[in-house]
Amino acid sequence: MKRGESGLSLVVGVDKPSGMTSHDVVNRCRRIFGEKRVGHTGTLDPLASGVLPICIGPATRLGAYLTGHDKAYRATIAFGVGTDTDDCEGAVTRTAPVPVEVGDRAFAEQFVAQMVGPQKQLPPAYSAIKVNGKKSYEAAREGHIIELSPRDIEVYQAVLLAVREGSGDALPEWDVEFRVSKGTYIRALARDMGLRLGCPAHLSGLRRLEVGGLQLDECVSLEALEDLKLRAALDPVRLLGVRFVYADGALANAVKNGNALPAAACALFERRRTTVQAELCACTAGVCESAEPPADGEVVAVIFENKVIALYKYEEKHARFKACCVFQTGVLRGSDI
Repeated sequence: MKRGESGLSLVVGVDKPSGMTSHDVVNRCRRIFGEKRVGHTGTLDPLASGVLPICIGPATRLGAYLTGHDKAYRATIAFGVGTDTDDCEGAVTRTAPVPVEVGDRAFAEQFVAQMVGPQKQLPPAYSAIKVNGKKSYEAAREGHIIELSPRDIEVYQAVLLAVREGSGDALPEWDVEFRVSKGTYIRALARDMGLRLGCPAHLSGLRRLEVGGLQLDECVSLEALEDLKLRAALDPVRLLGVRFVYADGALANAVKNGNALPAAACALFERRRTTVQAELCACTAGVCESAEPPADGEVVAVIFENKVIALYKYEEKHARFKACCVFQTGVLRGSDI
């Protein structure tokens, strides 16, 4: 085993504290598990707290398959002040009076509800988007603002939680829960809410509640992770949201060699999704055989001895599954199966 390799392969959910970068969390996890290969699957700004999926060891190869999911946040938007980063950590660029209706809850509820739907969003200048190989925030810090293109995003849900009118030095604020598509910047939503209201606004607080299938109540603090270690492992199959194949000895050997698998040799299983399914299914561990045939390009997980040993993609033309990611050290499925 190479130096810096622990022999571990798993996915955990960390409740990132505010004030730490995502990279800080990765470094802490390297020390906790004694493993050099650690990565996260979705950056959270230092200001933000909440759900941060972390991959340990060979499981870092799952990162490409765990990104791009929908997300949920609880955000606090402050009105009357705009910043160069669109959050409370940036330099103030503009101040202006706040319309009186911002303090009216009925108005706020109606306004927030109108945020729902597909839209174009201009990413913040201080973002990790690369243009010609340079990250936008790096250029911004050097005094060069890169022209970013608007991107398609969607707000699936926006619910007003609280309205604070503000007094003294405290700005008027709204607490809003958002459910959004991948690539959505909540900082930019806060900025744009201010623009629609005719006053500057910025994000003053953010907590990520969910990423794909991983929810906040499944995540642990870094302090708890120190104690739990392997007991904090999550089931990557559930997080991926894919169907799966149980491999026996012969099939497992073929998978470990990266061999293509005939569709006829692969029975697909899935987690039970509804109460009706649960009543009709006599299987254990919340799993039942899937009635749907594989779809062209569908990715499935292969499980052997309660570990994910590979991801395969279905090729309809050849009626076979082809290896796209094989783990010589299987990824631990954890205790949530």
